[in-house]
Amino acid sequence: MGENSLSAFALTVTLIELTPGPNMGYLAVLAASAGRRAGFAATAGVAFGLLGVGIASSLGLAAIVATSTSLYETLRWGGALYLLWLAWQGWRDAPQEIAKPVEATAHTKFFLRGLITNLLNPKAGVFYLSIFPTFVDEARPLPLQTAILLTAYVTIATAIHSAVVISANAIRPSIEKRASTMLIRRIMSVLLAIVAAWLFYTTRRTYS
Repeated sequence: MGENSLSAFALTVTLIELTPGPNMGYLAVLAASAGRRAGFAATAGVAFGLLGVGIASSLGLAAIVATSTSLYETLRWGGALYLLWLAWQGWRDAPQEIAKPVEATAHTKFFLRGLITNLLNPKAGVFYLSIFPTFVDEARPLPLQTAILLTAYVTIATAIHSAVVISANAIRPSIEKRASTMLIRRIMSVLLAIVAAWLFYTTRRTYS
């Protein structure tokens, strides 16, 4: 893999990640409702999730999932239902008072949510299987090329996700001025439910 291939890969990944998707929607909703630190904690979880799926792909696990209808659908349903469960939790707990800013102990929770959401997204593994081989040079060591591509992808995705968190957090004060905390949290819960439906729709497959 030469410099040209790596540059082309970086450009491809950047364009893909700039396209609105479930990760971007989830992080935006979280940062706008719980703040920047919570958003960054979830961003770190997303990054580790993408890294984990990438490693699994290199070991052939993603190929097994991609070719198994039952495994693929299990992950697909699991990811969507998990986000719906988070939305329900937010709706249910909306009337409760929360500490501001979010306590440091809560950051682990947001990290795990970002991690789990991506580990349950079968489309991530399919992405690795479909995009990575295009930029791999068969004449060079495969493990090193895979590590380079995976590092580049996670880095680019994390940078874009961090920008989303910063942008969403910037509009948080204006949102809080116009509505009560309970209303904001319930609106964000509805938006998170929409993200769950979005994830379910974008990962669908057509079976003959």
